[in-house]
Amino acid sequence: MNIQELKGHKVGMCVSGGLDSKTVTRKLKDLGVDVICFSADLGQPDETDIQNVVKRMAPCGAETVIVDLKIAMADACFDLIRAQAQYDGGYWNSTGLARAVTVRGLLPEMKKRGCTVLAHGATGRGNDQVRFERYTNVLAPEMKVYAPWRDPELLKEFPGRKEMAAYLTGKGIEAFVGASKRYSTDANLAGLSYEAEDLESVETPCNIVTPQMGVWPQEAPDTMELVSMTYEKGRAVEINGKRVTSLEAMTTASKIAGRNGVGIRNALENRIIGTKSRGVYEAPGMELLGFGVLQVYQAVLNRAATELLRQMSALVARDTYDGRYYEPAKRAAMAAIDSLAEPASGTVTLGLYKGNMHFQSLKGVKASLYNMADSSMEASEGLNPRSSQGFVEVQAVEARAMARAGQIKG
Repeated sequence: MNIQELKGHKVGMCVSGGLDSKTVTRKLKDLGVDVICFSADLGQPDETDIQNVVKRMAPCGAETVIVDLKIAMADACFDLIRAQAQYDGGYWNSTGLARAVTVRGLLPEMKKRGCTVLAHGATGRGNDQVRFERYTNVLAPEMKVYAPWRDPELLKEFPGRKEMAAYLTGKGIEAFVGASKRYSTDANLAGLSYEAEDLESVETPCNIVTPQMGVWPQEAPDTMELVSMTYEKGRAVEINGKRVTSLEAMTTASKIAGRNGVGIRNALENRIIGTKSRGVYEAPGMELLGFGVLQVYQAVLNRAATELLRQMSALVARDTYDGRYYEPAKRAAMAAIDSLAEPASGTVTLGLYKGNMHFQSLKGVKASLYNMADSSMEASEGLNPRSSQGFVEVQAVEARAMARAGQIKG
């Protein structure tokens, strides 16, 4: 859709309260378009009070609705944690996951108020435009989508931030452009992504970023902090002996891991649209909880199950990144992962020290496949070493056949 086609529709505008949100909202109002603004409360650490979004948007003349999605976001985090689903560069894709939760959470509220169009402020060069639109298409196919920053008319009128600021100022609306930043930030309770500006150059070090959920390892305490986590079916239910909900687990783990410099990654990733993108990602709670459940998985999964988990993990990570979180392949993969996670219950203790996580102990894993006696180098009641003779001889048949056939290149 273009901006002229919006007349006669009620538009649900996804906003953050920034310069772009204000500009598009006011422009639509000036054209006589019926607009309601919507913002998701995802526990953004860079937003001290989510109601500030309402205050910032009020001068634009449209109602702003805040939808509390913190619990939904925390539950979604545990899907990725259980799946060990990290994207390119081994980072937790907090932004891609947030788009799935946001659109699913905002659409019912938009429909309730009669909106027939969802509008988003994603750039025409990135991933989020694909995510916002695909989620709208699959979850509410009857809804239309408007992307202002792909609309030639808007791009011509507002080629940059200065033009947006001048427009808003002319309407008597505060338009704080701010000093030039070294990078942009996107945040939610799972983590923060930092990209653009100076970070676009791969010659720029990642530590120009100032972490908001933790610290760089060199700034972490000089003593190791122990943390114990109890998992039931792959989900953390206790931290340091205290029972926690999904939301409490995420916030607690983020504080503990963050102050110890855990969970900051640099990635040069493959975007949906085929280009490469450089970013720095901070997700301390995801990193801690994900590493913890991995210790339990190692005890309860045999080799075939471990290989299947890795395959399903890659699929879930890709589909989350690509905006396909609710689609059949990802749902089937999660069903398999939930089956694999069924025996993943136990308590793991880790030592956190300057960005590192050190295994301390694993207890109460009733489904553990590990038997000290079987693998011990000392005399034990476990596997009889002589029993391996036949297995090794059978292996030798194939090995020698391949050697005689000239298939081995040394």
